[in-house]
Amino acid sequence: MSNIRLSKKDKDAFGTITLSGSKSISNRVLIIQALCKEQFEIFNLSDSDDTKTLQSLLASDDYQLDAHHAGTTFRFLTSYLAVKDGDNILTGSSRMQERPIQALSEALIQMGADISYVNKEGYPPLRIGPPAKQIASKITLSADISSQYISSLLLVAPTLTNGLEIELIGDIVSRPYLEMTLKIMEYFGIKHSWHGQTIYVDAQEYQGRDFYVEADWSAASYYYIIAAFSENVDLTLKGLLKESLQGDSAIAEIASFFGVATEFGNKEIRLKKSEEKPQDFFEYDFIKCPDIAQSVSTMCAGLGTTGLFSGLQTLRIKETDRIAALQNELAKLNVYLSKLPAKFSKKSESEYFMQEGNLEYPSHPPSFPTYKDHRMAMSFGPFAALFPIEIEDYLVVSKSYPNFWKDLEKVGFIVDSIDKK
Repeated sequence: MSNIRLSKKDKDAFGTITLSGSKSISNRVLIIQALCKEQFEIFNLSDSDDTKTLQSLLASDDYQLDAHHAGTTFRFLTSYLAVKDGDNILTGSSRMQERPIQALSEALIQMGADISYVNKEGYPPLRIGPPAKQIASKITLSADISSQYISSLLLVAPTLTNGLEIELIGDIVSRPYLEMTLKIMEYFGIKHSWHGQTIYVDAQEYQGRDFYVEADWSAASYYYIIAAFSENVDLTLKGLLKESLQGDSAIAEIASFFGVATEFGNKEIRLKKSEEKPQDFFEYDFIKCPDIAQSVSTMCAGLGTTGLFSGLQTLRIKETDRIAALQNELAKLNVYLSKLPAKFSKKSESEYFMQEGNLEYPSHPPSFPTYKDHRMAMSFGPFAALFPIEIEDYLVVSKSYPNFWKDLEKVGFIVDSIDKK
């Protein structure tokens, strides 16, 4: 296992970082490119492992396709393969085989897809054959499932003979990701309508148009943590747009409560300290942007802010159980994330978590495992702006941001390799 020690000589954060394209956007556009009869170019494509994997598998003629750790890649390919002729085994890493896929696969089966489970029912690997001649044009889904399941269906919807009508039952999780999918589809000529809980997509053809992928706002969130922990700040992050498709752009507004101001420029932002002091208490519902929950959690921990969080339910089925991982690692710093009793939320179905505790500066560098989760590595890395730390299995960041540690060096962090036997 590869480990690193992180430290910083001062409390300043200066520099310019060019961020890679958004993984979420890149993967959607790659599926559309594969479905489109006309060729087009994609610029600023994400350099993440997930995107490289999807790009490779879409071009592969192999019978068995391995998505490794890439959840988005697995889910998008499930629908893509289900509506195309051919036979494939779609598999993934051991962790991927523990992540449920039944909500999506059963929806596709009801529509007429030929999908079966190789091992455990409801989980990868999947055996996917050619679909029935007649594919159903209407499906009902629970709205509280991962938005990636719904986006997966939306992306293939216009290629179906009769289009697709998706009725969502209950509260919609991560709506901005569905809106992102639909807006990207609109860019490529696909019309839709969304009335109440139902999304309608008629049969249409994607129109080829060159596409520029904006930078990743979830990657930007780690620099907001650094800015919040630093005394003097002037950080420029290139590639980000103010009018963003990404729900994670909410980090700009969130960080303002922690004394970080955002100035928007031409395809870039500039982070500086504001005159506002970090708040003692911060409440937020992450239902629309779950991927920045870890960033905000560590920001609160480092600044001694008590947090009241909701909308964390999808964190349990990510690369790891992110709630449990946060609980384990924050406890090393005398910060505790606890689920509140059900009676606290008796007027709603939401789960609430309280994060509190006075951060203790450790006498020796604490070592943080990453749980094979890129976001655990990157959200805990900024603690090195406060005190030296160690990150275990640090190369896990390649899933979404391969150059993360090199970029931290550009803004003053010292990154040293260490050997642990």
